[in-house]
Amino acid sequence: MPLVPRSRLIVALDLMDGYEALSIAEKLGGIADAIKVNYPLILSAGLDIIKDLKKHGNVVADFKVADIPNTNSLICAQAFKAGADAIICHGFAGSDSVKACIDEASKYGCEAYVVTEMSHPGAVEFLQPHAFELVELARRAGASGIIAPATRPERLADIRRKAGKMKILAPGVGAQGGEARRAIDAGADFIIVGRGIYGADDPYEAALEFIEQLRR
Repeated sequence: MPLVPRSRLIVALDLMDGYEALSIAEKLGGIADAIKVNYPLILSAGLDIIKDLKKHGNVVADFKVADIPNTNSLICAQAFKAGADAIICHGFAGSDSVKACIDEASKYGCEAYVVTEMSHPGAVEFLQPHAFELVELARRAGASGIIAPATRPERLADIRRKAGKMKILAPGVGAQGGEARRAIDAGADFIIVGRGIYGADDPYEAALEFIEQLRR
């Protein structure tokens, strides 16, 4: 299902234990708009973890797919067959590779999001100089949205102006230093929080606090 900004929170479960991931997802009780999974959890718990997490809400497969079109199609198909609602891909592999992800998503009624600029410091070295080009690539290819950094709200605002109506998912809130409210004010549709929630003593209360920050 397409991501709809209700709470505007996506929780990243960057864990190595499937049971722990499912326990946290259950504790969240659907308060987040989606759960994001990455390679650490998939490689340790298996692709079927997506089906289990689907019981608790939408799932975004953050595989940052970046290969030739045929391989991208195969990767995306496996993610969507497992129950993922959206996939994240890189744009630097080129428009045909991105289009392969988008086409595969459309077959399943799902979404594809393109990375324009990541949230870590190293992203300024190679991705940042080409971020606007990647936004335009995503737009032309028909992506549902893009990824832009909550850790650099001034960059996020610039990317928002280039993105038009595409949805923006902003990672880096919490442990990486990004601020929830600033990210939304800069133009994000969703914030992505990982350690600040799954590492908390009470993940539900931590998630609720981030949501409250977005409502202030």
